[in-house]
Amino acid sequence: MGRIAAEVLIERLAEWGVDTVYGLPGDGINGIMEGLRRHSDRIRFVLVHHEEAAAFMATAHAKATGKLGVCLATSGPGGIHLLNGLYDAKLDHAPVLAITGLQETSVLGSGYQQEVALDQLYTDVAEYNLVVNNPAQLPGVVDNAIRAAYARRGVAHLTFPNDVQVADADADPYAHVAPANPPASAPIFLPSPGHPRDADLKAAAEVLNAAAKPAILAGAGALHARAEVLAVADALGAPVIKTLPGKAVIPDDSEYAVGGIGLLGTRPGEELVEDCDTLLMVGTNFPYTKHLPEPGKVRVVQIEADPMRAGARLPTEVPMIGDAAEGLAALLPLLSRREDRGHLEKYRRKMDSWREDMAALENPERSPIAPQYAVGVIDDLATDDAILTCDSGTVATWAARHWTIRDRREFYLSGNLATMAVGLPYANALQHAYPGRQVIAYVGDGGFAMLMAEFLTAVQHRLPVKVVINNNNALGQILWEQMILGFPEHGVRYPRPEGDFAAWASACGGYGRKVTAGSDLREAVAEAFAFDGPALVDVDVNPDEPPLPGKVGYEQASKFAQAWLKGQPNKIATATTLFKDKISQLGK
Repeated sequence: MGRIAAEVLIERLAEWGVDTVYGLPGDGINGIMEGLRRHSDRIRFVLVHHEEAAAFMATAHAKATGKLGVCLATSGPGGIHLLNGLYDAKLDHAPVLAITGLQETSVLGSGYQQEVALDQLYTDVAEYNLVVNNPAQLPGVVDNAIRAAYARRGVAHLTFPNDVQVADADADPYAHVAPANPPASAPIFLPSPGHPRDADLKAAAEVLNAAAKPAILAGAGALHARAEVLAVADALGAPVIKTLPGKAVIPDDSEYAVGGIGLLGTRPGEELVEDCDTLLMVGTNFPYTKHLPEPGKVRVVQIEADPMRAGARLPTEVPMIGDAAEGLAALLPLLSRREDRGHLEKYRRKMDSWREDMAALENPERSPIAPQYAVGVIDDLATDDAILTCDSGTVATWAARHWTIRDRREFYLSGNLATMAVGLPYANALQHAYPGRQVIAYVGDGGFAMLMAEFLTAVQHRLPVKVVINNNNALGQILWEQMILGFPEHGVRYPRPEGDFAAWASACGGYGRKVTAGSDLREAVAEAFAFDGPALVDVDVNPDEPPLPGKVGYEQASKFAQAWLKGQPNKIATATTLFKDKISQLGK
């Protein structure tokens, strides 16, 4: 067989700088797999155990490196399985290319086995979405798909019928209106708009210079702008709130950091939202508007790369279109340095108090093990350039408050989609992308169980990821959401024992250890981190530890009490934990 169309696809991906494709083979993509085999010296295929994990890995790759993530799945069910991970990419604005297979063109529309119109299924998730029917479309449509993924910060999708994959690369059975001649070399990465308009910068500076109590809200779009965010915060004397996906924008021990807002935020962050008179939003489209300042009570300035998102959450006096780093650098010379640091000092003191409260919860002598202590051990033993990935659920609360960003540390989770099961696939992808760095997956038992086969992926690809399971034997976040709504918990706890995940890790060929006592935890995590290969520590934590907001409201406490009185089955342990350690915050 001569050069096939699938090779043109793979060659073009390599010219764009793609070096890895995550996926699972199937008879719907045999031609593409052959193309990957023929060019395995240029692009590595990473075999996973579930297509959803392949999409998560491509998304994590894109989030962490800024480069295109690529995932591959067969026709029908394989392509369907990609969707959850692709929605994670869409909602968190990560450039990802999904490649899927399709039945031969001659049987399309006949109800053939596994015939699913994946282009129609992907209509909502994809910015660019095409069935490739002619080898002559390549490599031009590959260029367009990748341009779309980068420029629109989202998902592109190409689906290839089986016969097109293996057709002669130079075949052209159709007449053309015009020659299909793509450029000789692939274009470079397409950046977002850089420098905001000078008039907008001037207007923004006037608003910010007039502020008495300014605040900055920084999101994932500012992860590359740490120095600029800190410089503007210093000039304005402004405390900085970080969204959870933007946790690594500035260090957590910075004098400007006040943590986050929302259900996973800090008390000082929530109080600053209520207290500030001017808000500078940088690289964020924070969707939870009930946690933002009340519209009309603050002046708002925003730097946003996408014109569609500028001013979408709050009435915005000055919406600026541009890159976070370039926009802040251009804004800085126009700002008057605020000599009165009273506003900043006030929140610095509040954060000192908050950190003391959080440290008190990391008590190794609590029994059952406090989840805060488990994260605290991870935080203490991890390297200064470690990457932590996290699942959705109560683990996100503990990581938000007890994983400390310092030096080159990073943090990744499913932001807006907030899907379960991302932690381990994310860790595998990031360990592949950064083989010299420590990568830790901090996950719940529910999320881990969904895609636990991906620990086998780590072993088989020699990815030395470290997994710490926050095992509360329940779907913990859902449990507490039920109670905060005033409903007794129902259908959220698994029968004990759910299983020994440490035994599974050992059976896979990695390190595994079960921990049930706080006195054993530090040693177990240290051993896992030192192990030369994939390692897992399964930690039994207090199942009744409530992940309450940083600032507990009366309505939340009231509804919790109602649920407790209606029949919470673990009411004694829960009440002791909640009222002793948490409700006291109402008076602070």
